Amino acid sequence: MKKNNSGKLKIIPLGGLEQIGMNITAFEYEDSIVVVDCGLAFPEDDMLGIDLVIPDVTYLKENYDKIKGFVITHGHEDHIGALPYILKEINVPIYATKLTIGLIENKLKEHNLLRTTKRKTIKHGQSINLGCFRIEFIKTNHSIADASALAIYSPAGVVVHTGDFKVDYTPVFGDAIDLQRFAEIGKKGVLALMCDSTNAERKGFTMSERTVGKTFDNLFAEHKNTRIIIATFASNVDRVQQIINSAYKYGRKVVVEGRSMVNVISTAAELGYLDIPENTLIDIDMMKNYPDEQMVLITTGSQGESMAALSRMATNIHKKVSIKPGDTIIFSSNPIPGNEKAVSKVINELSAKGADVIFQDVHVSGHACQEEIKLIYSLVKPQYAIPVHGEYRHLKAQAGLAESLGIPKENIFIMSSGDVMELNAESAEITGKVHTGAILVDGLGVGDVGNIVLRDRQHLAEDGIMIVVLTLERYTNQLLAGPDIVSRGFVYVRESEDLMGQAKSVVEDAIDSCLDRRISDWGKMKAAIKDSLGEFLWKRTKRKPMILPIIMEA
Repeated sequence: MKKNNSGKLKIIPLGGLEQIGMNITAFEYEDSIVVVDCGLAFPEDDMLGIDLVIPDVTYLKENYDKIKGFVITHGHEDHIGALPYILKEINVPIYATKLTIGLIENKLKEHNLLRTTKRKTIKHGQSINLGCFRIEFIKTNHSIADASALAIYSPAGVVVHTGDFKVDYTPVFGDAIDLQRFAEIGKKGVLALMCDSTNAERKGFTMSERTVGKTFDNLFAEHKNTRIIIATFASNVDRVQQIINSAYKYGRKVVVEGRSMVNVISTAAELGYLDIPENTLIDIDMMKNYPDEQMVLITTGSQGESMAALSRMATNIHKKVSIKPGDTIIFSSNPIPGNEKAVSKVINELSAKGADVIFQDVHVSGHACQEEIKLIYSLVKPQYAIPVHGEYRHLKAQAGLAESLGIPKENIFIMSSGDVMELNAESAEITGKVHTGAILVDGLGVGDVGNIVLRDRQHLAEDGIMIVVLTLERYTNQLLAGPDIVSRGFVYVRESEDLMGQAKSVVEDAIDSCLDRRISDWGKMKAAIKDSLGEFLWKRTKRKPMILPIIMEA
């Protein structure tokens, strides 16, 4: 591929910076665009009732004819979760490794997109040509099998994108990370490195996934006489493998519970990423045929999500499993930043039921700590450093590491979603911004709940609502019935009869004054009711419920 010195490569992150989740980045050179990853984020506390958040891909829609495909690094929700929503608008082929494609196909099936979506399974070490790009998949380790880094060859130079990675010399499944390939690419000269920053604040190395297996073995040996329930991430297939190994060794049967967990495990087992000894896995309905000390439950809900299996068990609303005193419950995960409260609530609920809850040392991260990040920088030797995947503080921590390794400060870029960076061997700079944002998914509605609806939900949640209903006679505008006031989430009506009585007379006064002034426009009448009732309630209660006047005519 000949170097074209005048041309510049554009790198445009459309999500995934500023937060953990919703990773999606466009690489553009002249008339070719390749999109790396297409993930979702989970809603924040103030997004009431929202199920998921997907990136706003207006920029991709505007440049649809340039897009050559989606290249996916690995099968986690924050990298593949938005695909079914975005493919409906941008139908281009998907390239990924075997397990990743398997997990994506599960999603496409749910959304009836299997027939219309082209997908191609790529092996590590293989390259694909997309427009004027060549993309090479490089083997890495992560908390899900088949993770890849990408070497993106463009006429302006090579960009190495690590994807989510750690360096695991003794992985549970498959080979260790292909450090040799990183070094070979580094020798030839790398324009920029985009490296995972999730654990950039943590010193040292991330432990091997295998160390968790030893911990499980010890726990199974210690708790021979109790039922064991283990909560972990649905997608951590290697973790599940190690639990199954320990269960088999100690003669226990395994039940898998939680929809996402069952999905991932059946896909992984079908594709040969899980080795399950015969007669080890049993259906949840068979559980009653075995004594507690022969049972292991692997379940979702390690993040305290209210609808996940473990939380339902903790609050007694799980149809098939109830927690008993003496159960041993193991949290095999760390709380994701922001979920600490929810997790500790579930731990308290489980402990109150007499269960023995264990959450120390039963987890290792899937992301590189400082020493591994330094190792990748030393092998790849990039001209420019662009930290990715993390909140601002994580990106900043990695920028510090890059600088300590001798990359000049002016060659390190902390980008924000929407920034357009243009680079070649001569220069790199942020030259503009494109529209990005979050689109909220609530039930089947995609993007129909925006800021205004959320503001209303917040208002309703904080102050409640009062509905004023009245009937006017057509033409004469005489008050025939009402005003009746219905209150929800504002005050308990039975105990506030005098407040409601006064509110009613305030509304009557407002209507009378409108009719006296011969105002027959309903909009103006509604505004007058809102204003006078709002002012009265604020004076009396210092609260501002939402007020909805409804006028009917007879």
